[in-house]
Amino acid sequence: MTDRISKYQRFKMMNPIIQFFMFLYLSIKIMVVVAGGHGGTR
Repeated sequence: MTDRISKYQRFKMMNPIIQFFMFLYLSIKIMVVVAGGHGGTR
């Protein structure tokens, strides 16, 4: 039986430090898009 999730993907998902940096990266990316004029609130 094959694993659906490889050991490396499982390691990435279970590592809180990597998850924290991914959260920061995505937050900054979203803020750059919103600050760049694509907010759509007007």
